[in-house]
Amino acid sequence: MSILSVSKPNTIGWFLNHELRLSWRDLYAMMSGNRPGRGKNIAIAISVAIFLLHLLAYSALGPILVEGIKLDLQTYIMISGFLLLPVSLMASQAMESITRAFYTRSDLELILSAPAPVHKIFALRISAIALSTTLLTLCICAPAINVLALFNGAQWLWAYPVIICFGFLATSFGVFLTMALFKVLGPRNTRVISQIVAAFVGASFVIGIQLVAIASIGSISRISFLKSEYLMSIAPNMDHWIWIPAKASSGDMASVAIFIGITALIFGSMLALYAGQFGETVLKASSGDFTREGNSKRKVKFKSKSAASVLRQKEWKVLLRDKWLFSQTLMQLFYLVPPAYMLWQGFGSGQSPVYVVIAVVVMAAGQLAGGLAWLAISGEDAPELVATAPVSNKQVTRAKVEAVLIAVGVVVLPLVLLMAYMSVKTALIAIVMIAISSASATLIQLWFRTQASRSHFRKRQTSSKIATIAEAFSSILWAGTASLFALGTYLAIIPAVLTVVILYSVWWVSPARQKSIDTKKHLMTTQISTVK
Repeated sequence: MSILSVSKPNTIGWFLNHELRLSWRDLYAMMSGNRPGRGKNIAIAISVAIFLLHLLAYSALGPILVEGIKLDLQTYIMISGFLLLPVSLMASQAMESITRAFYTRSDLELILSAPAPVHKIFALRISAIALSTTLLTLCICAPAINVLALFNGAQWLWAYPVIICFGFLATSFGVFLTMALFKVLGPRNTRVISQIVAAFVGASFVIGIQLVAIASIGSISRISFLKSEYLMSIAPNMDHWIWIPAKASSGDMASVAIFIGITALIFGSMLALYAGQFGETVLKASSGDFTREGNSKRKVKFKSKSAASVLRQKEWKVLLRDKWLFSQTLMQLFYLVPPAYMLWQGFGSGQSPVYVVIAVVVMAAGQLAGGLAWLAISGEDAPELVATAPVSNKQVTRAKVEAVLIAVGVVVLPLVLLMAYMSVKTALIAIVMIAISSASATLIQLWFRTQASRSHFRKRQTSSKIATIAEAFSSILWAGTASLFALGTYLAIIPAVLTVVILYSVWWVSPARQKSIDTKKHLMTTQISTVK
């Protein structure tokens, strides 16, 4: 493609350059938090992260490289397992991106009114979605691939095109499924159902392999399952077609050609079927009537309630009505299925490792509380309206915190009841640690509260890197504390004290503390001037 074809308007190269610029702008905005002048800091941070990830990959693969890698059935099982783990997440991300394209007009009018072939533009846009869904997986897998290529041979570099092919296949699956839902359910129902399906698809493979691991070997570890004799006994022989991606990743050129050819055929068929229909589908979705029928006939009864009760109900209603948050929060809930199944497997036998389950539940509760707290505190839709209400700021904040904690409690309650049947002591520890983990995540969001749109939920980590890191470490360390307490060891004090130190340090540098200091200084200045 020549430079002239890229710079000339109304050409494929020109539109491709436009899409790449938009993608780069969004990526830079996400990394910089929409703050200019951070390019140098971002470059340094990325360089350090790349070095550390490669060091981690070398330390993990070092023993394997010393022993030598034999391309036997066990190796193909491990490669296939690690290749397939991110596929469901890529398909989920593609479904979410396609659904957002359906229901958000963005630059749709500009595209449809332009004197350009619409089907080619949407083909490029779908291809851009495929590349964007593949980028994160490539970044995660790159250190391991590079270490293998450096110390075991350049043939492992073929894993890059294999991962890209998986990204395009996942996107094809996402488009096929979303378009099928749209045609069967219509634009109104697809908006909700597709988000739920995207969350289920995103967690399906990870959850599925954990459930099979629990049922077969009694462990939640995916690595142990991939190495298990049970999986070896049911795996097909090495000549089976299922090992084509694994063989392609290890440099088998015939497998590389077959896999790339299959991907091109499926992705090309998807573009031929749906690229031309994409514009019409988006118009139908974005112009659909999503209002409920009969709203005008429904009688609304007002009951006398306390301000706190009304505020809590308002927060719950706002959280439940947001369709775009389904795939973000449901995926966190789906990851509670394996520990619940592990408890069910040991139900009545006392053999379930509750110290593993309690750690997963406490960590998930902290992460869920952090996400809901950001929505309730920083993602307030109408802050000016709330500010004019006849209630104090403390009442509003208290109601938001109560709504978040009650919502988290409702989600984890079934698991806590299962724990109580097996061990009342463990259940009590779980209740206390879930409350502490959820409260810690909520406090961090209060300390670093910033006004933002709810649509920025996926990019909330860019608002404050300190808050993001502190929230993650808080959930992990409280989970470790709960697990050690369940084991009955006093070593649980160590992660507990470490978490308290982290929370105090985060509060010390938080905008909330600085604002409190400024307010006190202002009051003191006012009092001194009044006395004089």
